[in-house]
Amino acid sequence: MRFAILATDGRARTGLLETPRGAIRTPAFMPVGTAATVKAMKPGDVRASGADILLGNTYHLMLRPGAERVARLGGLHRFMAWPHPILTDSGGFQVMSLGPLAAVSEEGVAFRSHLDGSKHMLTPERSVAIQRQLGADIVMAFDECTPHPATRDEAARSMALSMRWARRSRRAFEENPGRAALFGIQQGGLYPDLRRESAETLVAIGFEGYAIGGLAVGEGQAAMFEVLDEAPQMLPADRPRYLMGVGKPADIIGAVMRGVDMFDCVLPTRSGRTAQAWTAAGPLNLRNARFAEDEAPLEEGCPCPVCARFSRAYIHHLVKAGEILGAMLLTEHNLWHYQQLMQGLRAAIAAGTLEAFARQRLSALAG
Repeated sequence: MRFAILATDGRARTGLLETPRGAIRTPAFMPVGTAATVKAMKPGDVRASGADILLGNTYHLMLRPGAERVARLGGLHRFMAWPHPILTDSGGFQVMSLGPLAAVSEEGVAFRSHLDGSKHMLTPERSVAIQRQLGADIVMAFDECTPHPATRDEAARSMALSMRWARRSRRAFEENPGRAALFGIQQGGLYPDLRRESAETLVAIGFEGYAIGGLAVGEGQAAMFEVLDEAPQMLPADRPRYLMGVGKPADIIGAVMRGVDMFDCVLPTRSGRTAQAWTAAGPLNLRNARFAEDEAPLEEGCPCPVCARFSRAYIHHLVKAGEILGAMLLTEHNLWHYQQLMQGLRAAIAAGTLEAFARQRLSALAG
């Protein structure tokens, strides 16, 4: 994997992350394909929206249909008919979010499946092995997502455990690296000194890219941006930086301006299934009766196929009637909206006009 920074504007960068399965334009937004599908979308339509890479979920895929089965069927790319790059998360966030169904130890996380209650153990070695079976292009180190709120002692303990797991993940990955890349994950909660210690440890281990973890977990935008004022600069400038689980358009804009290159979030797809359409002025609730006879597209000027063909009134009708097509059309529009935002950010960085672009977009969202 090679990463080239093509232009900068302040701390923001636009570049190209080259993988054997294709190039990823950064800043990049990765649609979430949790269970080998971006919900309500066909792979070709996801690609048409402008996505260069998808995210798959280790926890869900290990439980169903199983990593071994996916491997026997030719790997995740062939299984879901997506020949382009895929990043898989480590499963750590999902198993930790199970609460009383999971128990963390030095070895890893013992947990019960949310599907059938069966017992499982996820370790750094097992997580990496599953991701390699799936055939991921970018593999994530296994970590413990520092919970929020956390005292400094709690954040320090969690971060130290994640760094020990990061070393084990690297060793496991080196046994079968193939053509994939391994990203480490910075932790440390809201504490800058812990973030710096985590970054220094990860750099000493050595990774092809670095993620910023433990944010967008309830701390709020102001606290997140306070961390991002420093955290990305602690990581190598010549490697991609990935902010996990973010987020809303305003969050993405702010993070890009602080030096982040990659993002993922379920928001555009989840919004599509809950009758929300994202626009430059914020989300629209298509359940609202005011759209019942509105012949305008979801968003004026949007180049997506949905806005070219369907009215707000029609999509409002689909939502009220409980028709599956409503979720499909809203999801497709939302993914286009997010990819258009990323394209706008890349163009603005290249032109040196990011501040004006961000001001205009944030002003529209605030209005």
